Amino acid sequence: MLRDGFERVHELMGAVLGGNSDLDRAPDGGNTPAWILWHLVRVQDDHVADAFELEQVWHTGWADRFALPFPARETGYGMSAEEVAKVHVTPELLQGYHEDVHAQTLKALAGKPELDRVVDERWDPPVTLGVRLLSVLADELQHLGQAAYVLGLPED
Repeated sequence: MLRDGFERVHELMGAVLGGNSDLDRAPDGGNTPAWILWHLVRVQDDHVADAFELEQVWHTGWADRFALPFPARETGYGMSAEEVAKVHVTPELLQGYHEDVHAQTLKALAGKPELDRVVDERWDPPVTLGVRLLSVLADELQHLGQAAYVLGLPED
């Protein structure tokens, strides 16, 4: 089911990016689709790599390709409106990064991981791998809906 969930995210990402070249527009005070989509892929990359003790795809050259004005460890959590506005990316760049993150995620899931394994003890109760992956999926689906909504708004 997790593989199916990540496959759905992959398909939806392609649908949201397809034909959209203006990822920088946003409703007043809202996040841009560029930032929303970058953030969702960064979080998947960060969380899956951490849970499976892998190198983040971001650190294999993608950070350099994006050339964002943030530390390489940045995933977007807690960014100000000014920081969000600094994320300018093309659909092709986002899609390429997502393709690599998606491939790493599917490879990590291929070994039938132990979903009850604790991956984060900072919470009470501690977070298991299954809960972490489900949380990532839920966030991604929500963010994809947000980006699709903003991209579907009529232009001023």
